[in-house]
Amino acid sequence: MNAEVRPLRPAPADPAGKVVQFVHDSSLLANNPLGDPPKRQHPVYLPPGYDEHSQRRYLVLWCLAAYTNAGPGQVNWRNHGEALPQRLDRLIAEQRMPPVIVVFPDCFTSLGGNQYVNTPAMGRYADYLVDELVPAIDRSFRTLASPEARGVFGKSSGGFGALHLAMARPGTFAGVACHAGDCGFDLVYRRDFPTCCDVLAAHDHDLEAFVRSFWRKNRPSGRDFHTLMTLCLAASYSPEPGAPLGLRLPFDLHTCELDEAVWQRWMAFDPVAAARDHSEALGDLAGLWIDAGRRDQYFIHYGTRQLHRVLGDLAVEHHFEEFDGTHSGIDWRYDYSLPWLCRRLKDGRGAGTS
Repeated sequence: MNAEVRPLRPAPADPAGKVVQFVHDSSLLANNPLGDPPKRQHPVYLPPGYDEHSQRRYLVLWCLAAYTNAGPGQVNWRNHGEALPQRLDRLIAEQRMPPVIVVFPDCFTSLGGNQYVNTPAMGRYADYLVDELVPAIDRSFRTLASPEARGVFGKSSGGFGALHLAMARPGTFAGVACHAGDCGFDLVYRRDFPTCCDVLAAHDHDLEAFVRSFWRKNRPSGRDFHTLMTLCLAASYSPEPGAPLGLRLPFDLHTCELDEAVWQRWMAFDPVAAARDHSEALGDLAGLWIDAGRRDQYFIHYGTRQLHRVLGDLAVEHHFEEFDGTHSGIDWRYDYSLPWLCRRLKDGRGAGTS
């Protein structure tokens, strides 16, 4: 008789939650300048027992995707490690965090991603999330529909977006977790400007022609991706109605000389600078988590160190941590930040969750 075969891979946590697709047709994104669809499907994670406990209401977390990704991509099966719904199942099963609802909004754009800001060049994505999606989710699912029971988290551009929403739309989220979010723009962004000049030169500096070519390439290069990202950042931080793609680049395409006036528009969005103007909003948060890998290939760890220092100077309470890692493969950090975040949200009775 054959011996029982022991599985090599860990089995998924049991019980498991489920992911449902929430379809929403946005009025704020209708006729957006990039022609991106206003009607989208947003995955929503419902914890184990959601259907059985019909009277229970839940904390709700919002997960903002990194650049190149969106909500649907964050819940996909993974060949190595855990997809985010599996990670949530495990953390709940291990009683490291309570059952929660998690929303994965689709904010993807034709410029390859999103910084979650309002901009005439792409759309009012901050307002879209706060004024349309948050109340729509609260109406459609059994959330604890109050800011005290609502958190937002993300990595990279998603981490930046979480910080930006906390500052630009205070009173929406009580907790924020930012993992390797864009900070310290001088080091993070400027090194891509010469690459952008070179790539756009091959398209006679025609921004729209480059974007159309990008989406039709069989194998876009890393240089192509970083150029598209630079255009996305310019559309977010320095929009200019009437200009090509409705944006203004902060450098000269022929000489790569910095346009200081436009660059200062970008720097106003840098959390290191923005925190000084929004210290009250950040100080009102029940929980603010910031971390980065000390070997981040975009040098974001330097920006987060600056942000940590600024927050300290402003007496804004927060958790800051550096870990041994880079900008890649950092979903494991959610094992630490999400339980921490949930403990600082309120369960609707004026008490933190266990």
